[in-house]
Amino acid sequence: MKYIRLLLIFLPFAVLGRLFGWSPIVTFAFAGLSIVPLAEIIGEATETLAERIGPRLGGLLNATLGNAAELIIAILALKEGLVELVKASIVGSILGNLLLVTGLSILVGGLRNGIQQFDRRVASTNATLVILSFIAIGVPSLFDIELVEHAHSELLLSEGTAAIMLVLYGLSLAYTMGLPHSKPEPDHEPVGRPLAATVGVLTAATVGIVIASELLVGSVEPVIEELGWTEFFVGVIIVPIIGNVAEHLVAVQVAADDKMELSLAVSLGSSLQIALFVAPVLVFASLFFPQKLLLVFNQYELIAVSSASMVIALVSLDGESNWLEGAMLLAVYLILALAFYVLPVGV
Repeated sequence: MKYIRLLLIFLPFAVLGRLFGWSPIVTFAFAGLSIVPLAEIIGEATETLAERIGPRLGGLLNATLGNAAELIIAILALKEGLVELVKASIVGSILGNLLLVTGLSILVGGLRNGIQQFDRRVASTNATLVILSFIAIGVPSLFDIELVEHAHSELLLSEGTAAIMLVLYGLSLAYTMGLPHSKPEPDHEPVGRPLAATVGVLTAATVGIVIASELLVGSVEPVIEELGWTEFFVGVIIVPIIGNVAEHLVAVQVAADDKMELSLAVSLGSSLQIALFVAPVLVFASLFFPQKLLLVFNQYELIAVSSASMVIALVSLDGESNWLEGAMLLAVYLILALAFYVLPVGV
């Protein structure tokens, strides 16, 4: 993971690309590459702070800052009026965590360690929350057909659903943090970077992500035009991968180390954060911009999320995994990615 930090060199090049009018594709690529180590640094700093303030507040801090990169990119995209890109990135982050990350983790872990086991109770609860998340984003989407001529009702349904999702997420955090811990809490000050230095690193990395995200979002439309991609494909596949690479690598690494329960906690937990925390927050954040974000997704997005939710629930049922199940999850993701790529402009 330490070699990821070398990608930080691309941030000044991304800035130079914008200043000197380099190809938007180059600026987009440099900005995207620089976001990867910055997201990893934020994750590490957040974990360090969590160790210092205890498991309860630490869990809340991890939940809040765990998807800082995606949240910042999405807010800047909302500022630019790229609402469809933001909605696609929400769906893409959920799919990426449920299918790509979990699938790759189970595949690598299974090939290296054989059949791996995990806590059925926790996995089942997370899988149920994933399905519940699909229902939460599906209901406003389906009912929107009848509300399309009533803007106030549309907004009320999305905001009300977002508020309920935030409450549910808070309850899930309270439940998870209330479970007994397998390791006793340390009775000494954690050894590592001083608190002030950790906060400074976290602040600097956040500023860096804001700069890189601004460059990334500003290059989206020219890149789409030059490469012939759709805004939908960029949002549902490219942006989520950029924002989640560091976290993805962690999940795969711990699965390879035969810690499948922790790996699933990372991948399923991140997807729940996106669905129950990031998406609702973006709904309310959009109130400060001209174009409002509604929890209304197209039929392709709903089909994709429903498929992923059902598959991951089935995989979690028996409390154990093998490499073939990982290959199945990856196959579903690749099929969906191919389908999103061939969709015409304007879906």
